[in-house]
Amino acid sequence: MTTTGTEAEQSQHAADSHDRIRVVGARVNNLKDVSVEIPKRRLTAFTGVSGSGKSSLVFGTIAAESQRLINETYSSFVQGFMPTLARPDVDVLDGLTTAILVDQERMGANPRSTVGTVTDANAMLRILFSRLGQPHIGSPQAFSFNVASVSGAGAVTFTKGGRETKERREFSITGGMCPRCEGRGSVSDFDLTALYDESLSLNEGAITIPGYSMDGWYGRIYRGCGWFDPDKPIGTYSKKELDTLLYKEATKIKVDGINLTYYGLIPQIQKSFLAKDVEAMQPHIRRFVERAITFTTCPECDGTRLTAAARSSTIAGISIADACAMQITDLAAWVRDLDEPSVAPLLASLGETLDSFVEIGLGYLSLDRPSGTLSGGESQRTKMIRHLGSSLTDVTYVFDEPTIGLHPHDIDRMNDLLLRLRDKGNTVLVVEHKPEAIAIADHVVDLGPGAGSGGGEVVFEGSVAELRGADTVTGRHLDLRVGAKEDVRSPSGTLEIRGASTHNLRDVDVDIPLGVLTVVTGVAGSGKSSLIHGSVAPREGVVAIDQSGIKGSRRSNPATYTGLLDPIRKAFAKANGVKPALFSANSEGACPTCKGAGVIYTDLAVMAGVATPCEECEGKRFQAAVLEYTLGGRNIAEVLGMSVAEAEPFFADGEARIPAAHKILTRLADVGLGYLTLGQPLTTLSGGERQRIKLANQMGEKGDVYVLDEPTTGLHLADVEQLLGLLDRLVDAGRTVIVIEHHQAVMAHADWIIDLGPGAGHDGGTVVFEGTPAALIEDRSTLTGEHLAAYLGR
Repeated sequence: MTTTGTEAEQSQHAADSHDRIRVVGARVNNLKDVSVEIPKRRLTAFTGVSGSGKSSLVFGTIAAESQRLINETYSSFVQGFMPTLARPDVDVLDGLTTAILVDQERMGANPRSTVGTVTDANAMLRILFSRLGQPHIGSPQAFSFNVASVSGAGAVTFTKGGRETKERREFSITGGMCPRCEGRGSVSDFDLTALYDESLSLNEGAITIPGYSMDGWYGRIYRGCGWFDPDKPIGTYSKKELDTLLYKEATKIKVDGINLTYYGLIPQIQKSFLAKDVEAMQPHIRRFVERAITFTTCPECDGTRLTAAARSSTIAGISIADACAMQITDLAAWVRDLDEPSVAPLLASLGETLDSFVEIGLGYLSLDRPSGTLSGGESQRTKMIRHLGSSLTDVTYVFDEPTIGLHPHDIDRMNDLLLRLRDKGNTVLVVEHKPEAIAIADHVVDLGPGAGSGGGEVVFEGSVAELRGADTVTGRHLDLRVGAKEDVRSPSGTLEIRGASTHNLRDVDVDIPLGVLTVVTGVAGSGKSSLIHGSVAPREGVVAIDQSGIKGSRRSNPATYTGLLDPIRKAFAKANGVKPALFSANSEGACPTCKGAGVIYTDLAVMAGVATPCEECEGKRFQAAVLEYTLGGRNIAEVLGMSVAEAEPFFADGEARIPAAHKILTRLADVGLGYLTLGQPLTTLSGGERQRIKLANQMGEKGDVYVLDEPTTGLHLADVEQLLGLLDRLVDAGRTVIVIEHHQAVMAHADWIIDLGPGAGHDGGTVVFEGTPAALIEDRSTLTGEHLAAYLGR
């Protein structure tokens, strides 16, 4: 039988399809019918300005569909326990393989989560100590700070001789949790004056805890429980009444015929606030917790979280608490020195895991480090550890800016790891901005030409060499270098730091110049954040903008997050003689059908829910009557549909002049977010956009010294130029700006550089250079100096 030319071509195309991931007509978020073919078993870099659609294509389309298809292979019963994923809005998506996502999401809002628990290194150590530790105290649970010691008795039902039998049996669980701090390592003490105003009654709003309004559920419980007179000032309560208000444990009560549970203020705070890591709290909650609650090291376990028994069992004189507190480079060496054939496979596996930490540039961490304190870059690299030794091939690994938080010296190692994953026969997709990381790609997909509605198109596909000659924003900026600043500003004074010893700092003395732009740099783990956040950020008049992510649901948008909506609502209310609440889609003005969401969500159980535009309000989120009220000729829905660039002149003059709103819009435009619409859900923003909206928001706080922690996170090379202009404007306005950064363009633009090192962890913690960028390049005695010189082609 002969094959026709057409049949041969079809057969060839079918075979070729196994070597490509094919996307046709992708429309997720701002993507405009994007079609692209991505080579398999190659490393492809996705580039473009922040907000151009990179994450929408890679994570929202390719990775999301891969995960959805994998989930569908499980039974409906199992799928009921898994997150439901909708099919991305795309016409064709084939050639997919199993996708493993390694994103920037910070790890752990759980205070019990540590570097050791999230990587299984702690689990292996517990087994090791349960086998070799002397004295022997029990199973691996006996070394776990998440398992309490419990004993008691209960009924057990079992089948014996074909008959069901019930017996009462005693049981005992020996866990390693410190009973005093319940495995947290710290104990809390409350400042009662921060919880209530004793001169006021409950009806007068005596409780000052965020969210504890007397008009809501808490008010219904505390005023309706019947244990206090709601009109009586708290300062006149009897000892019993005050004890009930503050300390009473969970008690069932009935208020207005509704069954409710009463908790005293302190148990309620412990349940609702302290169950989360402080780092993961919303800013106003965090400020309250830091003001009202003092955390001190547990005196019972000395912060180790473990019982005395768990701490007493040792191997070669080292307890599990000692092991977890070691720097991982030291712990890896200790494990290698253990020679015990009975646990040889365990020692080998633990050693490989610890060596992976060192290889990926995290050897300066310790296993007892709370995971919530890791930066976005550290979190991402920690997640990579379980994949480095994997024997899987033909897997699609998806990375979101894996070089975040890395010094140029560390980027080389990260590049080697990405290439190793590719060389094992895997497809590696990397969303990146750093030229050093883009340079190793086999294939590049550049999105743009702009951001938001101005992006969402593939503007280039090809090799890195071809990208250099392409007329795109990325192509033009790839080899562009910011020259080292020769004419630096003169300081107006100095901010003294003396004897800084936070974490790995070695009694550091350093003077930070005032009135200039200072960059604090050094390899990851050298002590930069410890120096600035430990010795500068807590001072009066300092505005610290850290790396923590912004919080927000699909109902949150730039207008609500920045506080812009408040003056706009008040202006609408004043102009129309009605209540401000009418102009909130989360309050009285909401469309009654969709409750202000703009869409109707239909839950389909194990299948992904369906969201359809609300027919009542046509997606505008407000009642029809509310949309009849206008300000400057526009209703509230039209205002929320405006871009920042449109809204800035609209609120500057005329009938719609609102100085407070205009000031916020100016800051949003200053950070390069002029294209964002005021009502765009925060959940649709890219990492770089979220970083900048947070920067714009906190720039409104009053202070003479601004501390910015890696503000280039998620920013394209073109966006970095705009950031440098913003930093210059802040300094020229008389402020001191201190930036913790690795980006060479920011270093080169600084007036003064403080370089920490020479290494990470206990190999760092000292100031290895202070001076101008030109002097650092000339000196070249540090890793930063060498890489900055190479960046500038010196």
